[in-house]
Amino acid sequence: MIKEAKLEAAPSGLLPAGEGWFVVNVRDAAWTTNDRHGSGCRFENANLPFPELGFILRVLGPGQANGMYHRESNQEDFLVVAGKCRLLVEGQERELEAWDFLHCPPNTEHIFVGAGNGPCVILMAGSRDSSGDIFYPLSALARRHGVGVEKGTDSPSEAYADAGPFRDERPAGWDELPWA
Repeated sequence: MIKEAKLEAAPSGLLPAGEGWFVVNVRDAAWTTNDRHGSGCRFENANLPFPELGFILRVLGPGQANGMYHRESNQEDFLVVAGKCRLLVEGQERELEAWDFLHCPPNTEHIFVGAGNGPCVILMAGSRDSSGDIFYPLSALARRHGVGVEKGTDSPSEAYADAGPFRDERPAGWDELPWA
C-alpha cells in the first residue's frame, strides 16, 4: 500500500515532505518567481523530485520567458491554459492561446514568451531519464526575443548567468489568475 505524503509549509505554500501520493490545490502549493522568467508551481519538493515525470504550472507576464531557448534529451509537452504567448520552436515563431497544445519529441528546440495584455498560464510536463541532457543553441530568432544565448552551451549556469535569483513567492497579479 502506498502511503499519503504529508505536506509541509514552505515560504510560498505547501510542498510534499516525503514520498507517496498527495493532493494539493494550486492556490495552496509552493511557488517561485523570477523577474525575467515568470513564476512556477512545481508541485514537487526540490529534495524529493518526481523520478519519472515532471510537472510545472508556469505563469508568464508579457515579455517574460519560461527560460532560455533550449533543447532537451527528454520528451516535453505543454498546454496553454489561459492567456497568450509566443512560441519559438525549431527556428519558427507561433502565437499560442488558451487550449493550444505543443508536443516536443526529444531534442526539439523551444521556449515560450508571454504575450498579450495579461498573464499566460502554461501547464508543462516532461519525462525524466538518467541522461537529462540539455543544450542552449545559438539562435538569431531567440536572441531577437531576448531568450537566446550568445554562444551555444550545455551549461545551465552559463545560459542563465544574467537571470537573477528565484524568490519563494507567488506570481504578481495573483487575484487575476484562473484559480483565484
